[in-house]
Amino acid sequence: MDALVRIFDLAVRQPWRRIGYLVSANRTGAMMTRISSQMTRFYKYVFPVLWFGFLAVSLITSIAIGAIAKRPFFLLVLCFMAIFGFFIFKRLIWNLADLVQDGGDFLMVKYRGYEERIPFTNIMNVSASTNRNPPRITLRLVSPGPFGSELSFSPIKPFSLNPFAKNPIAEDLIVRVHNAQIRRAS
Repeated sequence: MDALVRIFDLAVRQPWRRIGYLVSANRTGAMMTRISSQMTRFYKYVFPVLWFGFLAVSLITSIAIGAIAKRPFFLLVLCFMAIFGFFIFKRLIWNLADLVQDGGDFLMVKYRGYEERIPFTNIMNVSASTNRNPPRITLRLVSPGPFGSELSFSPIKPFSLNPFAKNPIAEDLIVRVHNAQIRRAS
């Protein structure tokens, strides 16, 4: 019966949650909804390979045609782009969780092959940075887990013509974490 209520809730009351989401059951049979973007794998693995591959092809091509000998500044630019790209990827991309699923009163997070169940009562703060690409939601935890005291993931971003629109997943998480904190305090 709970599963039917959850499916009804996803389909009717919160239609933004059904777009592009995977609804699955965990080991305990609780329904879980994917709230992290399916593009996370592309951002974490494919795009850096394309970036550094482009730089490597540029370097090899410029060495082959003799452009490095004529203009050694080009080598410096390529090195700067590689170092800049590495630090940007490290700061913004490689620390994103691989998969985040909503289990109702907890989040199931998969990151680097490990899985952790994070109850909403353990989340101190939810912050959303939607004007970045990819958008991020950062969860600050009350008691640090195996992934540390902060956990970031890229949420599913529904289509919107408004570039300043708030992410509905972030807004929903903020409200639910606040409600869990009120229940915990009382």
